[in-house]
Amino acid sequence: MKALLTEIFDFILPRICPSCNSKLLPEETAICSSCFSRIKIAEEDRITFEFRKKFEGKNIISGFASMFIFEKDKEIQHIIHSIKYSQRFLNGMFLGKIMSLFIEDKINAWKIDLLIPVPLHSVKKAERGFNQSYYISKGISRNFKIPVDEKSLKRKRYTQSQTTMNLIERQENIKDAFKVKHKKIIAGKNILLIDDVITTGATVAECGRMLLENGAKSVYATSIAIAD
Repeated sequence: MKALLTEIFDFILPRICPSCNSKLLPEETAICSSCFSRIKIAEEDRITFEFRKKFEGKNIISGFASMFIFEKDKEIQHIIHSIKYSQRFLNGMFLGKIMSLFIEDKINAWKIDLLIPVPLHSVKKAERGFNQSYYISKGISRNFKIPVDEKSLKRKRYTQSQTTMNLIERQENIKDAFKVKHKKIIAGKNILLIDDVITTGATVAECGRMLLENGAKSVYATSIAIAD
């Protein structure tokens, strides 16, 4: 029945691959199989290197996982942009579901109690209509039945785009940009922070700092993609 409904909806409003713009087959969810196969997987040695480079010395993020390598103007950027700028939020849930399978062993080992998407400022969220990291979190939550908390951690200060900033500039830009609203919810919890792309790790580290200072037991981080 589900396959039949998909075929009917595809006939009325065809689903298009966000990378190559070809029509998706009924069994394809968010991106065509050909484009998906070209996305580079983040191997474990790369993840270890990135953790040491971005987080280890700060003693904030206890563990890190990412699924893909971010490549500009390639398939992974296209699908992430389809979530952020084309309101294809179901693609976020698809990526979250895939992510949950990819890092299942780590999530179990970390004993995660709560999923927290990296928050957007209310102005940016209003402009976009939603937080893409929330839908990625929902995809992960469906497999693990771990609650998603979008209320306890808030971005209190609007920050400039960090695309062209180096690490020091990003750290200054994001410093004290977040606040914790519900300490009782995060107290004593092992928390997994979720973002779409992690570059320097400055934003995730600042979120983690605030959570730890307000009673979280430990903070871990994951993203759909890792960038240089």
